[in-house]
Amino acid sequence: MKLISWNVNGIRAVDRKKQFDWWIKEQPDFMCLQEIKATADQIPSHVKDIPGYFAYFNSPKEKKGYSGVAIYTKHKPLAVSYEMDSVEHESEGRMITLIIKDYCIIFIYFPIGFGVPVRLAYKLAFYDAFLAYIEKLRASGKKIIFCGDINTAHEEIDLARPKQNEENTGFLPEERAWLDEVVNHGYVDTFRFKNPGKKDFYTYWDMKTAARERNVGWRIDYVFVSSDLIKSLKDAFILKEIYGSDHCPYGIILSDLS
Repeated sequence: MKLISWNVNGIRAVDRKKQFDWWIKEQPDFMCLQEIKATADQIPSHVKDIPGYFAYFNSPKEKKGYSGVAIYTKHKPLAVSYEMDSVEHESEGRMITLIIKDYCIIFIYFPIGFGVPVRLAYKLAFYDAFLAYIEKLRASGKKIIFCGDINTAHEEIDLARPKQNEENTGFLPEERAWLDEVVNHGYVDTFRFKNPGKKDFYTYWDMKTAARERNVGWRIDYVFVSSDLIKSLKDAFILKEIYGSDHCPYGIILSDLS
């Protein structure tokens, strides 16, 4: 089972750049797109309706052209959810959960902490609500896979310039502490598990400073799995050669869903 995730920074923009078809040729079982910046009715039909895939979309209820996630799956889910248990975190179109057999596969675009202090507070509250949500799912007997743009680099190895960013959102101690908590709860960062100590692998680069050409990046996009899936993890990868966004795609290969 192959899962690929990508913050596209605008699904229509990626389509216009002719950078959308590569993953169709790749034929992953799951393709998750974040920051699609479109409602389902705004997405061109050749992008929205991919042969062989079921597609699901979640967009902000109020703010247009912002946030949003899309899921393409070859496996018809038993159930689809667009909500956590906390209503205050449901308005920005950031999450889709698929129930497939005894798996919960959650695709999510976490808030960024830039701007006014209230956004950092919102991000941290969203983090806490999400961890409570997946812990509830796991307590019900589900295996957990979650992926997306977490908008935080976990360790110094996960960004090119850690010292210069110690006081910047995306690498603040309180943001990184949440990722510590995720790990302590038994969820595994698949890329780091398969690539311990591997340096200079990032998923995001600032476009304004041409950071990608210099590989001055951040690894802020992740696939986590619950520890009961580690034996099934075959590979975890970053597709840094794929352009079209300020992020690149990344993913995992697991043994077949069973």
